[in-house]
Order: sequence, then C-alpha cells, then structure tokens
Amino acid sequence: MLRIIDAFDHPHGGRILRVRIDGGTPPSLRSLQGARLRAVAPDGSERVVRVTGFPLMGGKLSDARIRDTGRLDLLVETDGEGPSVSGTWRLILNG
Repeated sequence: MLRIIDAFDHPHGGRILRVRIDGGTPPSLRSLQGARLRAVAPDGSERVVRVTGFPLMGGKLSDARIRDTGRLDLLVETDGEGPSVSGTWRLILNG
C-alpha cells in the first residue's frame, strides 16, 4: 500500500502525488508505469487514478531508490468526476 504525503496540481495537467511505501514490498517502476491505482479517502470514498509518469525532483528514480527511501513521486490523471486526491489518502495497486 502507498500512503499519499502530499498532492498538488501539475502545471501542465494532472496531479503530482508524493507517496510513501507503507509496509510490504515496494512496487517496481515497471509495475507502476501506466498502472491504475485505487485511491481511498479517509472517509472510505474511492477514485481511480492512472500513473502517467514520474516527475524528477532531485535525481534519477530507480527500483533501488524506491526500496532505499520508501518514497516516490507519481504524475497521475484521475478517471471521472469527484474530489481531488490529496494528502491522507491511500493508494492501492489494482490487479
């Protein structure tokens, strides 16, 4: 599971989600690219987001870096209408 620690709008569309690995084996970059994630709010409501990229903020992203730091940034687009995915939400990899 991934826990969102910060979220903000990307200037060219989509949202940037800063996430922390919250237990378990970290997902690989390959498994996240283009993946659909279920975003769950604290009140239980859900949205689906699609990973469209990985913003580079301070170095090259790799599976080893995700494993070592437990954090990564995701550029996502949301499916449909609903509340904006924000901090305090959780992300669950579908499939």
